Amino acid sequence: MERRKFIKNAAGTAVVGGLLGSALPALAKEKEMVVHYVLFWLREDLSEQEVKDFAGFFEELKKVPTIHSLHYGPAATTHQRDVVDNSFSYNLLVTFKSMDDINTYEDHPIHLAAIEKYSKNWTKVVVHDSLLKM
Repeated sequence: MERRKFIKNAAGTAVVGGLLGSALPALAKEKEMVVHYVLFWLREDLSEQEVKDFAGFFEELKKVPTIHSLHYGPAATTHQRDVVDNSFSYNLLVTFKSMDDINTYEDHPIHLAAIEKYSKNWTKVVVHDSLLKM
């Protein structure tokens, strides 16, 4: 069978069989995800153990139910370039499935309690929130 006829027949069969039809709603609506990226500069007078213990902040945040994913870690020791800023102590990357989810997170008691408990350890925090197309 010629390639074009095969593709046309296969596509027609998929639509009739519901395979392509079931995928159309997902294709018709672009999916979005909210990304919450936070940089933390910890106090310089913290001991090495206190810096390590700061990871408890992120572990507490994982309990907020509207979080889709949560990752954290220290600044990487990548090559120094004009566009690279490795001056922060920790970063946090949290994803949410919707704006409602991040709005709930912002005022969630677990989030607020973690901030209350650990904010004494940082001197600066910078937040970047983005709406990403998937």
